[in-house]
Amino acid sequence: MKHRNGEWRNNLQLARSTWGKLDRQTLQQLKRLTAKYRLSVAGGDIQLLSGRWYVTHTGLLGIAHRNKCAGIKTALIRRLCDSNARRWVFRATVYTRPDATGFVGFGDADPTNVSTVVLGAEMRIAETRAVNRALRKAYGIGLCSIEELGSSRSTIEPYNEKTNQAATPNGNNSENGHPSLRDKLCLLIRKYELDPNLVKRYAADFCGTETLREAGRDLVAAFVSTVAEEAAKDRAALICKLNSYSQTEEVRS
Repeated sequence: MKHRNGEWRNNLQLARSTWGKLDRQTLQQLKRLTAKYRLSVAGGDIQLLSGRWYVTHTGLLGIAHRNKCAGIKTALIRRLCDSNARRWVFRATVYTRPDATGFVGFGDADPTNVSTVVLGAEMRIAETRAVNRALRKAYGIGLCSIEELGSSRSTIEPYNEKTNQAATPNGNNSENGHPSLRDKLCLLIRKYELDPNLVKRYAADFCGTETLREAGRDLVAAFVSTVAEEAAKDRAALICKLNSYSQTEEVRS
């Protein structure tokens, strides 16, 4: 119980520092998600957009691992795909036990429903969406995953910490003498010797915008927190993830 209470306190503290003052209902939802699924704000398991919580692919994989998922199988549904149009459809099956029938989810992606930052990587995105849907079914997760939102993420307004309502992005400048989010990100890049251009591509994909400048403060704060956590936990894994954006750029060119 003490362990769970510690998880909740950490989530509460980081949620408030990231998204500001949250209303009672939003905090109650976060508390339930923490208790039931052990989702971590610091780990990038959940995101808050327009006052709604969304689970991430990372969060879903964490739930599967903690529940000793027996396996995940994916398959391309070729009859529904069109390589010329870069339209891909995947079927994913999650096995909660070795002898289980499996929970099935489908995911699709094409240039019209993915971020422009990852154009050319529609196949990978379709597979991720299929896996996310299957995992949500397998473990009874009612939250939509942020990866399933596709390019529509860029139209979701950020959460305003002063009014607790959706509002126009207020930028990423420093406040009250504290370092700006951009400065914090630059420090992380220097500290862990990351490629700035790849970090920018990762950030745009994470936020669902064409550039980091277009993202709202809440999304940028969540991205900075996620990068800090990933770099501290496993820098090599983060480097691999960043390199995948270099490959994406090569495909686009």
